[in-house]
Amino acid sequence: MTEDERARHGRYYLERDRRLFLVICVLVRAVLSCYHPAILPAQWRFAEGERGKPFIAGPSGAPAISFNLSNTPGLVVCAVSLAHPSLGVDAESLARSGETVSIADHYFSAREARALRALPPEQQRERFFSYWTLKESYIKARGLGLALPLEQFTFLLDEGPDIGITFDPRLADDPARWRFALHKTATGHLVAVGADTAGAPLSLRAAEYVPLRGVAAAPVGCR
Repeated sequence: MTEDERARHGRYYLERDRRLFLVICVLVRAVLSCYHPAILPAQWRFAEGERGKPFIAGPSGAPAISFNLSNTPGLVVCAVSLAHPSLGVDAESLARSGETVSIADHYFSAREARALRALPPEQQRERFFSYWTLKESYIKARGLGLALPLEQFTFLLDEGPDIGITFDPRLADDPARWRFALHKTATGHLVAVGADTAGAPLSLRAAEYVPLRGVAAAPVGCR
């Protein structure tokens, strides 16, 4: 870790938070070096955008590569792309406690809330987290955080094999540019990835990676 990262690690009060920070630091460096073995894990340097989105700041001459991170109890995810600079990822545990369907009207568009409540009750919780993670993947790809109102874009999950999106005119975005995917892990987590591909297909591989051990499970496809 850099000196700044060591200082940040030391500011965490809880041991679990310190361990999580270490896991994230190791994971992102190890994964990036899988794509560019000439750069050692310890050589990567990072900075953050105005709203906290991390990006690669070094070493000098590092190739163009985009990444995004998400963590939830039991899982840390690192998404990497060599082709798409606007990339976002989010993950949630389907076993997460707390309100879900009852708060849909506060966070989703009216169309999403209606589609959610039209499902059988046993399917509503997973659909809630599908919308939630997809929305987070989009706002993280944009790098603007909650400055983007969640109700001003709508995900379409029942209108074809691909995941569609529509935008309120106030967002001034083009849905044809975006591609999204959902992946449900064997551990009961839902992972959403979003990227501005300029309309090109989004091809994903997902693999379990254990830092210092490498890939622990063969890559699998994503929806």
